[in-house]
Amino acid sequence: MRTAHTRAQTAMGVKPDEDAHESWGWRGRTLGQAVTTSHGPAWLRVACAPNGKAAATFWNGSIEAEKSLPEAIPRPRLRCWHDWNDQRWQYRAELYDRVTARPVATSPVLTTTPELPSDWWTAVRAMLDDMATVPTRRVTIHQGFLDHAMPRLLGTPIKTTAPRPWTTAHGDFHFANLCAPTLHVFDFEGWGLAPAGYDAAMLHSYSLLVPSAAARIRSELAHILDTPSGRYAELTVITELLHATTRGDHLALAKPLRQRASRLLGRPIPSRVAP
Repeated sequence: MRTAHTRAQTAMGVKPDEDAHESWGWRGRTLGQAVTTSHGPAWLRVACAPNGKAAATFWNGSIEAEKSLPEAIPRPRLRCWHDWNDQRWQYRAELYDRVTARPVATSPVLTTTPELPSDWWTAVRAMLDDMATVPTRRVTIHQGFLDHAMPRLLGTPIKTTAPRPWTTAHGDFHFANLCAPTLHVFDFEGWGLAPAGYDAAMLHSYSLLVPSAAARIRSELAHILDTPSGRYAELTVITELLHATTRGDHLALAKPLRQRASRLLGRPIPSRVAP
């Protein structure tokens, strides 16, 4: 990936900043770094996938977001991109505007309490409202997965369908993708249709290790989470994250996720995954 990033720098006519740090994505699938262009500072991100096996939703998400999302959604704008491949891998380099604000957290699972002003939460609520109304045929999570995984991971009885139509979501809404004190939102790879309240539920679920932060989210986003749709969205995200723990991801979240699901459903949650 470092070699690919260097190749992308040459192809796009940019130079790395002298003190630039590397920003790695999930399992090393992406690598980002601050660069300088003839028009000023920017951010260069390179993604990889095995040749011919890139999931279209995620591979094209950033480009489709740039074309489809309104300017009101605060995000680094995508300037251009460049594709190439070798015998085993395909690559995409994306050049973004660089923002000066820093992500609230360094990983999706929150471990410390963030100090966030009230106007930041106002901006989050506005962003979620704007995002929910974007028309799209993209899909962030599939109903078929929920029909199979919710009973398996959360037990029965459980209703696997949402109480209202799905809306458009960012799809990976956690504090490592959110900047402060000025809100900017990163990584629109997986945006698309999801149960209403999905982003708020994801922010809350990833924060369960820090009860004070989770309580703040429930307070600031109560109009979303304290509804039948919001509770279903929480169960959706909990299912998705519990499924991730079965693959070895975010293991520290497993117990608090089950505890939260038990509270939402009013019954115990299986401690072992059904076959």
